[in-house]
Amino acid sequence: MSAATTATATADIVSNVWKLVTEVGAQVREGDILAVLESMKMELPVHAPATGTVAEVLVAEGQIVQEGDALVVIATQDEAPAAV
Repeated sequence: MSAATTATATADIVSNVWKLVTEVGAQVREGDILAVLESMKMELPVHAPATGTVAEVLVAEGQIVQEGDALVVIATQDEAPAAV
């Protein structure tokens, strides 16, 4: 038995969404790059916090985001512990 859950990638710093690298429906693995933010001429990759399917992209390229803003929601499958 498994339960659907979500994991959300967030902005670590006030920045500009420079590039989106994913889209709704894409299969991602934990650590994959979902987007690239730009702040003070530095490119900051946003990594998938979990393996699953991109359920929502909450931002657009060129958008300014604040620290902690949700960027991408990933639907995951958590396996329930097996009965013993």
